[in-house]
Amino acid sequence: MAAKKNIIPKISNYLLLEIIIVVIGLLTLNSTVYTVNEINQVVITELGRPIKTVKKPGLYIKKPFIQKVNRFEDRLLEYGATARRCVTEDKKYIFLDNYARWRIVDPLLFLKTVRNEVGAYARLDDIIYSVLREEVGKYNMMEIIRTSDREIISTEVTWEEERKREREEIEKIEAGREKIMRDVTKKSDTVTRQYGIEIIDVRITRADLPKANTDAVFSRMKAERNRISNRYLSEGEGERAKILGEMEKELAQIRSEAYRKAQEIKGQADARATATYAQAYEQDPDFFNYLKTLETYRETLTQKTLIVVPLESKFFKYLIPETTPVE
Repeated sequence: MAAKKNIIPKISNYLLLEIIIVVIGLLTLNSTVYTVNEINQVVITELGRPIKTVKKPGLYIKKPFIQKVNRFEDRLLEYGATARRCVTEDKKYIFLDNYARWRIVDPLLFLKTVRNEVGAYARLDDIIYSVLREEVGKYNMMEIIRTSDREIISTEVTWEEERKREREEIEKIEAGREKIMRDVTKKSDTVTRQYGIEIIDVRITRADLPKANTDAVFSRMKAERNRISNRYLSEGEGERAKILGEMEKELAQIRSEAYRKAQEIKGQADARATATYAQAYEQDPDFFNYLKTLETYRETLTQKTLIVVPLESKFFKYLIPETTPVE
């Protein structure tokens, strides 16, 4: 029984030793073997000192414990900046938001200079803003906003002379935003190469004016819209006056034609009446005179009409009977 008790502790000690050896072996293997995939690149440092760069995907071996694997992205990375104020050549302030696409082309140099992506973002922020501010200061505001001299077509103003006036007011674009950003990209890339960074592209995502300038622009736009609105109203009033004038002209022509026809009909009626009177007079002159006199009475003698005429007047010969003089 005593012998069995001595064997059990020995077996337990051997098992514990084997476990320790296995664990140490696994840790050593894990510290010795490393992999590089398609999206990473590796810099091996030994006691903090860079010794080599590995970019090709595969399985690699290093010295355990004293060598360290530093992984860096091999894909395109994005950098975005908040709005920064710049001054154009024509002394106008503008706030620009920009972003950049970049990549690590020399991981060893990258590690030595900026250490990691956080340090890289700080350097990019300083470099790109400095170059952007310098390039923006070489051009007028319109160059920053527009890319080319492509005609601006207004969907609201339809007058040909209005479009012509707007085209004349637009400044001629010498470079344009595309060229400016190409220059910013090229110059920024030249500076960042010393950090193992390649700038692929720099773009402006947003351009804003200061609030005071924005208010002035809105006021100018409002005045311009009011001017165009007043022009619309003026044109409308002109068309209205033109239409009313044509209508009055046509109405006058219609009235003139109606008056002419009425006079023509009246003339024909008077002619027929005159002919009828003449015919009646020829048939019986005394009866005709009698009728005409009665018609005259009806037109001139109304109720309460007072007429003073001598008795020998022939006007009342049909009202006053003739008297025979006494011999």
